[in-house]
Amino acid sequence: MIPFRDYMRAWLYGPDGYYSRFKAIGRQGDFYTAVSASRFFGATIAHEMIAKVREGVLSPSLWLVEIGAHQGYLLGDMIEWIAQEAPELLETMRFGIVEPFEALREAQRRHFAERFGDAVTIGHFKVPAEVGAAEAFVVANEIFDAFPCDLVFKGKTALADPATHRIEFGGEDARALALAARYGQEKGEVAYGYEDFARALSNLAEKLLFYTFDYGEKEARKDFSIRIYRGHEVHPLFEEGLDLSRFFGRSDLTYDVNFSHVIDAFEGAGFTTLAYKTQLRALTEMGLVELLEQLAKRGDRALYLRELNKVKTLIDPQVMGERFKMVAFGQGIG
Repeated sequence: MIPFRDYMRAWLYGPDGYYSRFKAIGRQGDFYTAVSASRFFGATIAHEMIAKVREGVLSPSLWLVEIGAHQGYLLGDMIEWIAQEAPELLETMRFGIVEPFEALREAQRRHFAERFGDAVTIGHFKVPAEVGAAEAFVVANEIFDAFPCDLVFKGKTALADPATHRIEFGGEDARALALAARYGQEKGEVAYGYEDFARALSNLAEKLLFYTFDYGEKEARKDFSIRIYRGHEVHPLFEEGLDLSRFFGRSDLTYDVNFSHVIDAFEGAGFTTLAYKTQLRALTEMGLVELLEQLAKRGDRALYLRELNKVKTLIDPQVMGERFKMVAFGQGIG
């Protein structure tokens, strides 16, 4: 048997893993994201980036980089908004995606070619250090919930049999148990890789801002949240009678993020925590309402109402508004 984190890594990132190939997101996929809900998600983040350039926090020659880009919709939405609000930046900025899987890189190339033709060039990088920028604005949506995790229960860690998909609590992984004790967990998920990711991201640029959105809380849950998404149906991993062989590599496997762990990992890598907010508050403060008002002033009320309904998904406290959080980190920011 192997540590559960290795089982989850194979499930999601192995040669035949769920994320090794392009998957549809939204109505035709297994789940929705903020990006699939409304293009104003990306527009609002782009508006925030433009504000940081105009404030002098970052220069007009910065890189805009997405990590965990899937097909590249978020980065594309941001570029479209930059073209509307600050088209001059398209002459000075550069754009990139950190993506280790070639199949996803190819899907991203196709998407940007169809969307922008030759007007926008996207650089692809396997790891953050390959970007090597002086300045960068980095964005990620729902990546921390997809990091492999260990499972802890009453002083033991989970082991899994890849052949039978049987899971039992017979391990004694010292690192996982130490982190569980740090965050007061007797039962639940302990993410693996946050620290390495934060250190790797610090090598992307000398000066950078990193904005990321995910679902979870500032405190670790006291129970298992790990679950499977397939065709918009949710199955707790330990659901009675669930045959994991039917889902392995074919479905998303995710859990609630412990943002205290994320923040500790980034501060340990030398970052400064700039903000931690609900998605509702973050998007509102970054100007989402003002951007919608600009659309309303154009006079196409039908379009405005369609987009307003989509935006409600992002900020409704009962949907994504409160459950999703934004955390922002800075490096080299004065």
